[in-house]
Amino acid sequence: MDFAEVVMKRRAVRRFEEGGVDRAVIERIARLAQRTPSAGFSQGQRLIVVVDRERRREVARICGEAEYEPVFGPWISECAAQFIPCVSEGIYHRRYQEPDKIQDDGTEIDWPIPYWWVDVGATVQNVMLAAVDEGLGCGFVGTDAAGWRALRRALGIPAEFAPIGVMPVGRPLADVRSPSLKRGWVPFEAFAHWDGWQA
Repeated sequence: MDFAEVVMKRRAVRRFEEGGVDRAVIERIARLAQRTPSAGFSQGQRLIVVVDRERRREVARICGEAEYEPVFGPWISECAAQFIPCVSEGIYHRRYQEPDKIQDDGTEIDWPIPYWWVDVGATVQNVMLAAVDEGLGCGFVGTDAAGWRALRRALGIPAEFAPIGVMPVGRPLADVRSPSLKRGWVPFEAFAHWDGWQA
């Protein structure tokens, strides 16, 4: 597929075949996920890839799959792999305290935007697009605070890293589209503003 086709085919998939994807394909997606930008080349992003069926079920339980099942089925657990992007704010702070990044007065920059969230968002997008390029589908699910803590415990995620969600990836099956899609896309003219914000 060319890049435009990959982008246009990307959508949130919420139903997959169980397994059925070679480990090499899953690894290619993971390797492309690593090739994302990071402020100061801090590389504060990490990725957990869950392929074990029982562990996938545990992750899905933590993410509240039972609440989704009446509409979407067991879409979080039944997949080929779950990708869990994580990010460390601390890695960014340490990087920007290094000699080539500190300010003239010897202090770390002020962070008006927490760019670690921007960078891990790029990791998420790479997983989504790489999955589509492999002929697969990808979804995304978050969890509440209790689930977030349980996810960290279940996967042994170090305290420094925040998992931002779970991305089931696999061979897509016919699924129920989100009712939110009825909202439609914002018109392009309202989305893109040329040479300044136009009302």
